[in-house]
Amino acid sequence: MSLRSRFTFAVALGLLSLLAHSAQAGPSVVCHITYGGETRDVMAAPVASPYAVQTIDIGSYFLFRAVVQNAPADIAAIKLYVYSDGDDGPVLIHQVDHPYPPPSRTGDYGFTGLNRVYETMRDGELEYWCGWLPVKGAAK
Repeated sequence: MSLRSRFTFAVALGLLSLLAHSAQAGPSVVCHITYGGETRDVMAAPVASPYAVQTIDIGSYFLFRAVVQNAPADIAAIKLYVYSDGDDGPVLIHQVDHPYPPPSRTGDYGFTGLNRVYETMRDGELEYWCGWLPVKGAAK
């Protein structure tokens, strides 16, 4: 394949990716996760299928997964999962569903409140809370 053909293919692939993303575009969620004294932010944008959303390693014992599904309207939700990464594979230890979109009035810890999740085999603790990031320039 020539350099020009590869470039054309890459541009076409990028445009398809943008079109697929814009079909599901919408406000995003940011989750602030604290483990072992370190806080990191995890972004979650709307997806067409919840099955494609991967878990994120948090330390060596936890896995976090945030699924934002805004369509179809009858199953739109924000679903948050925490797994313990055990010797026999991941084990779900925390799951919560929130409406999409979340309530517009929230407290100091976003629409989820402060959550503490404990993993008893290794005595680990993970804290998280999630907030709403509306689309820039959108009417509130």
